[in-house]
Amino acid sequence: MPILPRIDAFKDDLVAIRHDLHAHPELGFEEVRTSALVAEKLQAWGIEVHRGIGKTGVVGVLDGKTGTGRTVGLRADMDALPMEEKTNLAYASKNPGRFHGCGHDGHTTMLLGAARYLAESRDFAGRVVFIFQPAEEGFGGARAMLADKLFERFPCDEIYGLHNAPQDPPYRIGIKPGAVMAGADFFDIRVRGRGSHAARPEDSHDPVVAMAALVQALQTIVSRNVRPLSPAVLSVTRIHAGSAYNVVPDEATLAGTVRYLDRKVSDQIQARMREVAAGIAAAFSVEVEVDFRNAFDVLVNTDALIDGYLAAARDVVGDDDVYVKTEPVMGSEDFADMLEVTPGVYCTIGHAASVPLHNPGFVLDDGILPVGASLYARIVERRLAGS
Repeated sequence: MPILPRIDAFKDDLVAIRHDLHAHPELGFEEVRTSALVAEKLQAWGIEVHRGIGKTGVVGVLDGKTGTGRTVGLRADMDALPMEEKTNLAYASKNPGRFHGCGHDGHTTMLLGAARYLAESRDFAGRVVFIFQPAEEGFGGARAMLADKLFERFPCDEIYGLHNAPQDPPYRIGIKPGAVMAGADFFDIRVRGRGSHAARPEDSHDPVVAMAALVQALQTIVSRNVRPLSPAVLSVTRIHAGSAYNVVPDEATLAGTVRYLDRKVSDQIQARMREVAAGIAAAFSVEVEVDFRNAFDVLVNTDALIDGYLAAARDVVGDDDVYVKTEPVMGSEDFADMLEVTPGVYCTIGHAASVPLHNPGFVLDDGILPVGASLYARIVERRLAGS
């Protein structure tokens, strides 16, 4: 596998960085230690550093030595998940309830590897902007950086990102034209009724029974209202009600997510959810309040830039381990928000893992680190090649 020789030479350093990040995971907008480590490394390699962009985000700026030219942005996410780790690794999380169960510690390390390599060589014409983003896991880190005028302060002609993919063969790189990942809306629903003694339910307007009916009814929306050829997912993921065995509570709450590849489909689902909620409210003599929050846009790759990223990928892993994806996934990624502003491409890199993402037993394969670092570096060298 032809990873860049210089990156291969310091791959042990990358592993050490990744293990350190893994042992000290931080949630979105709390990446104080992580961002400090990133800034320290970039400064040590002579890269101009800007901190506090999007609260805990870090941006590095590096100019090439072979002339002026375009600007390429490279982005990695830094945050961990609010879950316990169950891997028994020697470098397992030291922070209770915090775990790099999505491999963002690896993404950060890959971008640091590319930054070190490019800072040593500077063999390109133009500028590279290294974007270390906080809070990707549903907290709006990309939007926070954009609100801090990320691309006004650090204009990029194009931007590239990646994600590890334990479901793919090791080090196989996949890129999909067009829509790649789903948009996502989060919803919160509050059912207000009238509580009573559990032995006298006739005195209540039971929000628990109403909520149960609501959950069942919501599950018919995608199957019975959305066109079958329009991908969509509606999942209720959280339910809370009551505090005692013998009390019918006053209220119950539920929450979940809607995923889609077309904003019009989301609008249709939201409208239908409000209609269903109103019907449940009337049927059970309760009040139902529905709130929606857009969390992610649909991630759409820029078709004109795909061939360049594919070529960079072939430089790193060879022709046989690069493929064009044909199907989108219904998971979401807030790199989509950056692609709404700046053209770019997002890809996946497979690795040797047997446990899926967001599982407490997930283990990132360290062998992916020099692959991702080399891919980031090669797209810069190709897109900013001197004349």
